[in-house]
This record gives sequence, structure tokens and C-alpha cells, in this order.
Amino acid sequence: METRHHTANAAVVRLHPGDNVVIAARRIASGVAIPSEGVATSGPIPGGHKLAARPIRQGEAVLKYGQVIGVAVSDIAAGAHVHSHNLAASDLRRVAPPTPALSGPGAARTFQGFRRANGKVGVRNYIGVLTSVNCSATVARLLAERATQSGLLADHPTIDGIVPIAHTSGCGMAGSGEGFEILRRTLWGAAANPNFGAVLLVGLGCEVLQVGAFIRDYGLAQNPAFQSYTIQDAGGTRRAVEQGLERLADLIPLAAAATRSECPAGELVVGLQCGGSDAWSGVTSNPALGNAVDRLVALGGTAILSETPEVYGAEHLLYARARDSEVAERLKARIAWWKDYTARHGVELDNNPSPGNKAGGLTTILEKSLGAVAKSGTAPLNDVIEYAQPLRGRGLVFMDSPGFDPCSATGQVASGATLIAFTTGRGSAFGCKPSPSIKLSSNTDVYERMREDIDLDCGAIATQQATVAEKGAEILDLMLRVASGEPTASESLGYGAAEFVPWQIGATL
Repeated sequence: METRHHTANAAVVRLHPGDNVVIAARRIASGVAIPSEGVATSGPIPGGHKLAARPIRQGEAVLKYGQVIGVAVSDIAAGAHVHSHNLAASDLRRVAPPTPALSGPGAARTFQGFRRANGKVGVRNYIGVLTSVNCSATVARLLAERATQSGLLADHPTIDGIVPIAHTSGCGMAGSGEGFEILRRTLWGAAANPNFGAVLLVGLGCEVLQVGAFIRDYGLAQNPAFQSYTIQDAGGTRRAVEQGLERLADLIPLAAAATRSECPAGELVVGLQCGGSDAWSGVTSNPALGNAVDRLVALGGTAILSETPEVYGAEHLLYARARDSEVAERLKARIAWWKDYTARHGVELDNNPSPGNKAGGLTTILEKSLGAVAKSGTAPLNDVIEYAQPLRGRGLVFMDSPGFDPCSATGQVASGATLIAFTTGRGSAFGCKPSPSIKLSSNTDVYERMREDIDLDCGAIATQQATVAEKGAEILDLMLRVASGEPTASESLGYGAAEFVPWQIGATL
């Protein structure tokens, strides 16, 4: 992807020499001449939206980023607005350009993390109150609230807090099959995340996802920092809360024993997310995050790209970056699964762009996906794993997931992500305990309007006041500071205790 930046007062942005559309840098009135393109607008163009740089015939491919984002459904005159009324998704793809080689790692980088007994490194030190079923969600919430209010953590500053991990499933489902295994894998992965120093699992007692079988199958009984019980065995809600407080009192010293120490940057595992995207996301914040990912991978770190419906349309770029044919085939299999899954439910993958995405200038899933994939940088794709499956190696990894951000991020945390990097163009309200979420805005307007929610603004790239590489370096610096304990905006606002959303597949019985 070759991007030509505009000057601060330019009306449009051309992203690639071969594109037949350009992007309005701000709202452009009808009849305004665009000297750089030799056209004049035939109607008003909202900021961030596309206009035709030359006539485009019906059925002709529309090109942005040098890639196909759809086909014209009618003839489009030069200078006309190009959007949902005259552009539709298509199966056309362009051959992927060669992937540039990664640069060397450069100087060693470190952060202050929590080295766990199994060798993994956390960036936070929480105690988790996990639930096997929605029926135990209230007890988990009460435990976290009362433990905090009672001062149990007052003498333990190395513990970041107690997090209730509640969800809406665990019963009313088949006791085997894909949906059941995904839930169990997600719960186990959350418990195993190195951002937890200790975990208490609370069940009801009669649910489909039985606590005893879960502990046995995942070998959790041998871990002194893991305890469990059920509300029914405790004698009801009040007694379950009392017993839970006693168990937390036993777990707190174990978690409190952990201290930060210097760890190489290669121990970081970052989940990549984008939500509330706009037309600038693929121009500023996503490429900047991709640059930071390349820097992190060069240092030996790991990044997890997900949201499978939002790589559809750009999947050929990932196939070209696959480490080998086996990795490419695993990704192809997940894309095929999603095509079948959506067809069975009477929807299409192109249904994905939300009303907010479209209002921000995005039209088709191809256009959205090409911008979304930019946040993965240029590193080789080393592996493809299923939702919440444990990581098998380092570097860039793709984890299959829906495009719904909380659900996707939940799977990434279960796979081992200790940090979430989240780009947004429209503004997103999200946090993801136990893993801190860094918010990166694509445009300065949303940063100014939601400054308390955004950690770093990438909008200066669009006005040539900063380069992608400069913002990439800033993002990596921020990641290392957050990994060392600096709170993110979402953490300061209290987000993260209600955003655990496992992917639910299958019938609710």
C-alpha cells in the first residue's frame, strides 16, 4: 500500500497512484475544483468520503489503496460522490504486492512485567473471580465489590484489583460440540492469562459446564493460585459470598508475592482491534499500529490479528504473507467456514460495515477490510489458530473470531494477549480486564471530542504533521509504558469488568 499524503490545506488525499477514487480531507461543497485531480465536484462530498478521480464505467472495479474495494453499479462521473448508492462489493481481487522484508530488531527494549512460574509475563497483577455459568455472575460481582470495599487489598499495592469474569452462558446448551468446547477453552484461557496472579472459580452446581470436570480436564487442581466452589455446596448466595471472601483472603498473599521485574519487549502479546472505524482508520491509525507491530515482532514479540469477517476482501494479502502453504490453507478454511456460516443464517459477509462505518466514509466490507488488515503491519503470518486457542509460537498470528469487538478481544485474551491495541475513527468505549486496552484515534476530531477515552491520536498523519513510522514508534513506546504499569484511558475510566463476551455458537436449549 503506497500512500501519498496531502498538505494541511489540501482538499483530497490520494492513497495510491492507480486509484480511481480519492478521499475528501474535509467536507467539499458542490462545484469545487480539485486541481490535483483535474476534476470538480458534481455534488457535496462529506469529509472522509470518496469521489471519482475520473469517469468509472458500470461494472468497473473501484480502486482504493491500489486494491479493489468493489464495482460501480452505475456509471460514475468524474468528481461524483462514490458511496453505497453507486458502489457494491465484488469477488474481484488484485494480485497482492510483495511484502517488504522486516527491518532488524534494533536496540533491545524492555518493560517492567510480572514473570509467572510458567515463564509467561503479565503486565497487570489481578485476581480473577471466574464463573462457570451466568447463574453465578451475581455472586462473582458481589465478591469483587465486597472484597474491595472491605479493604482486603489495602496492604497489597502490587495487586491491581479483583475482576469478576461473568458471562451469559454455561447452561441451556449441549454438553459437547463446538459451542461447548469454545466456552470451556475461553474460560480456561482467561484463567491462564498471565495478567491474573490468582483465580477463584464460582459455579452454581447443576449447570452443563460442570466445575469438577472443567478443573479435571485442564489440570487446574494442582495450581495453588486457583480455587473453586459452587453456590449450592456453599448453602446459597449469602454463604457463597462469605465463603468466597475467605477463599480470596487465602489467594491474596499468593498474588501479592508477585513483583515487577525487567522483561524483554519480546514477551509482550498484543491483541489488535479496530472498532468504530472510519475512512481515516485505514490511512492513519491502522498503518501506524501496523508499523508498531512490525517493530514489536522484530523484537521477538507477538501480535494477534482477528475479526475474520473484517479481513474478507483483504484475505489475499494475508495469504501472500503466510509463512507456508499450510498456514495459508488454515486461513482459507476459516474464510470458507464464515461464508457457509453466514449463508446458513441468511446474511452476507458484506453486511458487516455498520451504519457508523458508512457514515464515516466506508462503503463495502472490502474497503473496510483493506484498512483493517493494515494494523497487522508487514510481518509474515506465522500461524492461524481457532477462537481462544492457546498460542503456539511468536510473531504475527491470526485468531479466528467474529468482528464484534468485545467478543473478539475476549478470545484474544483467552489465547494469551496481555495488552489490547484498539484503533477507532468514530470513537469507541471499551476496556478489557485483565488486559489493558490502548485506544488510538484515526482523526484528531474524535480525539478532541473524546480525549478522556483516547490514549494517542494518529490524525496528524493525514495532515502530514507526522509520518506513519513516527506514530508507530510512539505506539510501541506507549505499549511498553502501559506494560510497565502506566494506566490507559479506559482503565482510568473503570472499563473492563463487564466486557467478557465469549463467542456463543450453537443452539440455546
